[in-house]
Amino acid sequence: MCGIVGYVGKKNCLKTIIDGIKALEYRGYDSVGVAYFRDDDISIIKDKGRIMDLEKKIDTNIETKIGIGHTRWATHGEPSKVNAHPHRVNKITLVHNGIIENYDEIRTELIKYGYEFKSDTDTEVLCAYIDYLYSKNNDMIKSLSMLKDKIKGSYATCILCSDDKEHLYIVKKGSPLILGTSNDEYIIASDIAAIIDKTKRYMILDDDEIGIISGNGYEICDSDLKVIKKDILTFDKNIDKISKDGYDHFMLKEIYEEDDLIKKTLSYYLNNDLLKDLPDLSKYKEIYIVGCGSAYNAGLVGKYYIENYLNIPVYVEIASEFRYKKLFINDESLVIAISQSGETADTIEAVNIAKKYKAKTIGIVNTYKSTIARISDEVIYINAGIEVAVATTKAYSLQVLYLILLSLRNKGIDKNIINKISNDIKEVYEIDYKELAKKISNKEHIFFIGRGIDYYLAIEGSLKLKEISYIHAECYAAGELKHGTISLIDKGTPVISVITNKDISSKTISNIKEVKARGAYVILVCTDDIVVDKDIYDDIIIVPSDEVMSPILSIIGLQLLSYYVAKDKGCDIDKPRNLAKSVTVE
Repeated sequence: MCGIVGYVGKKNCLKTIIDGIKALEYRGYDSVGVAYFRDDDISIIKDKGRIMDLEKKIDTNIETKIGIGHTRWATHGEPSKVNAHPHRVNKITLVHNGIIENYDEIRTELIKYGYEFKSDTDTEVLCAYIDYLYSKNNDMIKSLSMLKDKIKGSYATCILCSDDKEHLYIVKKGSPLILGTSNDEYIIASDIAAIIDKTKRYMILDDDEIGIISGNGYEICDSDLKVIKKDILTFDKNIDKISKDGYDHFMLKEIYEEDDLIKKTLSYYLNNDLLKDLPDLSKYKEIYIVGCGSAYNAGLVGKYYIENYLNIPVYVEIASEFRYKKLFINDESLVIAISQSGETADTIEAVNIAKKYKAKTIGIVNTYKSTIARISDEVIYINAGIEVAVATTKAYSLQVLYLILLSLRNKGIDKNIINKISNDIKEVYEIDYKELAKKISNKEHIFFIGRGIDYYLAIEGSLKLKEISYIHAECYAAGELKHGTISLIDKGTPVISVITNKDISSKTISNIKEVKARGAYVILVCTDDIVVDKDIYDDIIIVPSDEVMSPILSIIGLQLLSYYVAKDKGCDIDKPRNLAKSVTVE
């Protein structure tokens, strides 16, 4: 969610800022803007829409050495030019990631002091409050140190002060912020992707730390204004070039990357006998898995495998609910936090809460040195590479794969699975989804059903479809249909049924017959070892059966079906409306 880029250096900064926020497009956004020193004032260019539209309005040859940029995902106030960042109030101009929870209270207070507000945003309130503090003490660092006493919520900010044309200021609480360092350039960003073309050396700001940066260097201090020395990290991993490589959309490209990523992961652990290097789950009395969206859905699949192979009870919790419920975890509990970005606000807080209860924590993330990676006791990097499409595909499948590997750590896996899974995935790719998609792309409502692990897969399938096609898609446990939901089924209603578990397939088949009898148009997604009569379905997606990997094969099929439905509808597949890649606010 939202992207920040700031630059201070001895070179012209606007192209660097534009390139940086382009690298953050994958996070999702609805407006964009930049601010920079020009002559004796600060210039701001911003608008609703895409970076490529804003870029046409900017002369990147303008001589300026300090600037800030932002991609906004609306939280307070609709997407609009006036609500876009940067915001300026008197002498202060800033960009902000996070949410100011008590902004309404502060806004009311500032109005009494004569402040007027143009936007609906909490960010403008933050900007005004910093201006208010600065007007009282004429000291930016001192003003920023006072935020912790007043501001409730999260903020990562890059700040320009019109009184100081040589420095850029930063302050961080809750939302991620890094400072990249080069010989004569400093780049501030919310994500490593924004700085990697300029430098691989960077530092991570911790909560309540404040920075002042010029072309000659930087200084970081804590909220008590004590100067601190930060460790300089080196990013030694490769970041894939962001390119569609001939595919129509990043989502399709990323689905087709799953074959190679899954094969590489299995080869690494099985050919090198490294399964034992993974954390041992068998020593815990109980396991909680926390996540949001697809990460939560991956946790449901993990629950199935861990309980079946390790005989340990597993509780899968939505991270935003975990934060507020009564917990019974202790030092014999394990909490596994799943997040593609490693910066999901609710999941971060779930880890912090687990640590307060003395539970052990494992982070399963895709982003190197992200917050969850740093605060968890152990971390597993899924190494999916940058996932540009907002709707996750390859990251979800690798999260599921690692949960499977964790469940089989002590049991082991036959190495022959490496070539088999690759061949099986290729079979799934070869299925004709386009014609099938045309039959349901004009529907308003689509239902998914399944039992056990198939229900968990159907949940992810329905989420993927609704995310990118905007079709109302709901998932129900197949056995629950007769308890109310079947009343929604009438002639032509699409019902997508998942069957990969042979042991309970007959029960799901009975449920399919129930909806079919009421006129449903049934698409059956099943493994090739499931025997079904042709009269219970209208169309079928058959994936290879595999004791371990069938769930991944089935979900790839559902990902592709969702993709082609959205494509047939003409949707903005990589950037679906209202969604963000990295949800860094509660």
